[in-house]
Amino acid sequence: MAAWLHCCMVAWFGLVCGLAVAYIFIISRYITGWRQLPAWSIPSGFSPSVKISVIVPARNEAANLPACLDSISKQTCPASLFEVIVLDDHSTDGTFPLAQQFAQAHPNVRAVRLADHLPPGGAPSFKKKAIETGITLATGELIVTTDADCIVQPDWLLLLASFFEEKRAKFIAAPVNFHQEKNGLQRFSSLDFLGMMGITGAGFQHRSGLLCNGANLAYPKAVFYEVGGFENIAHLASGDDMLLLHKIAARWPGGVFFLKNRNATVFTEAPADGRAFVSQRLRWASKSTSYQDKRVTLALGVVFLLCWAIVLHLLLAVWWGWLALAFAAFLLVVKSTADFIFLREMARYFGRPDLMKSYLRSQCLHIAYIIGVGTLANFVKRYEWKGRRVQ
Repeated sequence: MAAWLHCCMVAWFGLVCGLAVAYIFIISRYITGWRQLPAWSIPSGFSPSVKISVIVPARNEAANLPACLDSISKQTCPASLFEVIVLDDHSTDGTFPLAQQFAQAHPNVRAVRLADHLPPGGAPSFKKKAIETGITLATGELIVTTDADCIVQPDWLLLLASFFEEKRAKFIAAPVNFHQEKNGLQRFSSLDFLGMMGITGAGFQHRSGLLCNGANLAYPKAVFYEVGGFENIAHLASGDDMLLLHKIAARWPGGVFFLKNRNATVFTEAPADGRAFVSQRLRWASKSTSYQDKRVTLALGVVFLLCWAIVLHLLLAVWWGWLALAFAAFLLVVKSTADFIFLREMARYFGRPDLMKSYLRSQCLHIAYIIGVGTLANFVKRYEWKGRRVQ
């Protein structure tokens, strides 16, 4: 009996060590990938020639749209080389009148009511339908998408144009960060999102586990149609970003890129409270079963299992005593150390070292969030988004 228990504990220890090694390997890959990813800057003397169409889907964004459009209007890219198409998706506030008002003062801005471009009694429209309609109306060669609650920087379009013209890219992902945090949850979200940008950049460098964010994307209009647009993914409320990326990457594996430059970052506000945070992360998690690259799912699985293992060993301490606590402490130290090295690098790059001041609290929140949302995502298939119940 004693020999059997000894064998079980050795096997258990092996599993714990294997999980720790897998996590260290994954985080190390993110760090090396981010470091190896070349930074981009606008070439000296560059003068853009590509016509850009910026697509801005908007639903009930009256509080945010004016600031978004104002930031886009202040681009260093010549106004004659870009247009902005605001797609109002059945807003119930003053979004569309605000878009119209801005368009009247800016000739390169158009306000479009999505309902005017849908067949009577058609299927419910979501963000992908708005983008698809905007692309149909676009006159530019390069499609750029962002969200109505985002703020862009002055060199945003010039950076995207220079990168596109130099690389002849089929798809460009660029950074998205949270800003203007007002509480601890938002600071945690901002730090966590910096890590996601590092993971995104590393994925493009390694050509595996490709991720992106629809608030800052660019791709040629012709490429969108060549891959069939949102065909086969139109039934999902989300997925206008990563699932489209995967379609394009499957067709042109060497044609997808991440634009590594702080000035290309688009900013938005983090979810204001726990309910909004959980809803956002459930929406993101809902796309995971549609990923073609299962390495993304595998990495998410390792993180999920590690967080559960830490909590499980804390619970097992009731029966196993100090041994379970030792296992929990070991896994927590491994995760916390690896995360600290990675997140500190990302915080420094994006000029947000202040977020590391709340690192320990953020680490606890991260474990709880991974366990909670990761578990809920397996059972909750419908969630609220922009005032709609979707799946």
